[in-house]
Amino acid sequence: MKIVCLLDQGFEDSEFQDPYDQFRAAGHEVTVVGFKAGQELKGYQGRVSVATDRGIAEVRPEQFDALFLPGGNSPDHLRASTEMVEFVKAFMAEDKPVLAICHGPQLLLSAGVVGGRRLTAWRTIQGDLRYTDAEVVDEPVVVDRNLVTSRQPDDIPSFVSKSLDLLRTRGATGGQGPVGTPE
Repeated sequence: MKIVCLLDQGFEDSEFQDPYDQFRAAGHEVTVVGFKAGQELKGYQGRVSVATDRGIAEVRPEQFDALFLPGGNSPDHLRASTEMVEFVKAFMAEDKPVLAICHGPQLLLSAGVVGGRRLTAWRTIQGDLRYTDAEVVDEPVVVDRNLVTSRQPDDIPSFVSKSLDLLRTRGATGGQGPVGTPE
C-alpha cells in the first residue's frame, strides 16, 4: 500500500522512524510530505532527520491508501495549515486507514473527525479530545474501524503491529476492510 506521512520539524524521532522502517520492511511505500519538497526536517530528540519527498501542494489524498501521523511538535505545526487539515479530513471521509500516535490526533481534532470515535493519544491530548464526543481511553493502542491511535513511544510495538494488521486487512479487500467493532 502507499502510505503518506505528514511531517514537520520537531517530530518525535522514534514515533516517525520506527513505524516508517517497519512499514517499509513490510512492503509498503511511505512518502514523507511536508510543507515543501526536499525540506530537511529534524526530530525533537535530534537523533533523526529526514528530507520530505513532496510538498503538500504536490499531492492529493487519492494518490495514497493510508495516512501516518507521528507525534512530537510536528502535528501542532501541521494543523495550522488548512491544506494539511483538509488532507487529513479526506482520509477519514474516504474511510482509509489513518495511523496516529502521541500528538498525531491533534490533526484529527483540528479536522473535526473524532466525534463518535474511540481513540487514545498522549495524555495532554487525551484531555483535549475529551471536549469532543469521542470516547477517549488511556490504552497502548486503540483500533476503531479505519483509525489506529497510540499514546507514546513505549507503545510503538503495539501501534505498528495493529497498524500492519489493518493495512493487511484493507489491502486484501481493496481498501474497504471490515468495519467491525473497536478493539
